[in-house]
Amino acid sequence: MKNDKIIINFCPTGMVPTKNMTPFVPISPQEIIEQTHEAYEIGITIAHLHARGEDDVPTYKKNVYRDIFEGVRKYCPDLIICGSTSGRNFPEFEKRSEVIELKPDMCSLTLSSLNFVKQASVNAPDMVQRLAIKMKEYGVRTELECFDLGMINYGKYLIKKGIVEGPFYWNLLFGNIAGFQANFQQIGTALSEIPENHFIGLAGLAADQLKVNAAAIAMGYGVRVGLEDNIWWDESRSRHTSNVELVQRIHSLITIHDKQFFTPKEFGQLGFRNNEVAKEFVSATRI
Repeated sequence: MKNDKIIINFCPTGMVPTKNMTPFVPISPQEIIEQTHEAYEIGITIAHLHARGEDDVPTYKKNVYRDIFEGVRKYCPDLIICGSTSGRNFPEFEKRSEVIELKPDMCSLTLSSLNFVKQASVNAPDMVQRLAIKMKEYGVRTELECFDLGMINYGKYLIKKGIVEGPFYWNLLFGNIAGFQANFQQIGTALSEIPENHFIGLAGLAADQLKVNAAAIAMGYGVRVGLEDNIWWDESRSRHTSNVELVQRIHSLITIHDKQFFTPKEFGQLGFRNNEVAKEFVSATRI
């Protein structure tokens, strides 16, 4: 959906960046909470969060995610929280779906298998459907994550079958070696496949982040930004950047293109808030 209000999907950590790659990536729950809070103060709509365990290794464990979610809710009470169900490091359904039981507002759902430069992300049809069904059972909205046209088609199939229910938010990622490339032809083709009344965010991986973000804002679509996708300030990799710098640059682009920022409160009111958890949190903070 085109809009003068731009959704900012903040992805601070991801599965790949480590402290050896960049000192700015948040790893511990406290670091993730603090950097998400900093980004929230600047202005973000969604926080797409991954958890790390010992030795910076990605983890599925609910207790780690709980610490992160509770800290973010404390300092960013209206922020839309999206947990990751990625299976790159742990393929079992029980592990991938643990985070859903914490009832974040949203969870990511990669809609098919794909290859990255050095790793595969395996998402069999049965796995995708089981994750989607569990999200619906726990009142969690689905972030429809797509790296190619086949994933968009499968997402629409799940919607048609009633396995995924609205409101709908699509996260389209460009620049992966085995998926969408970051050019206007492929961006336009991808956008043409999404129903007009659905919300869309565009992400560019690595050197393509700024290019895709700028194009998305100019066209009135949302963006995904953060160190999960890109650890460099510029295409020539002259220096590492921080999450705060990347979010600040997005707001500069929003101003340049005469757009507005889509606040998390506004986005939540459209049905992307897990109301059950919101009520529980408000009650707890009043005690």
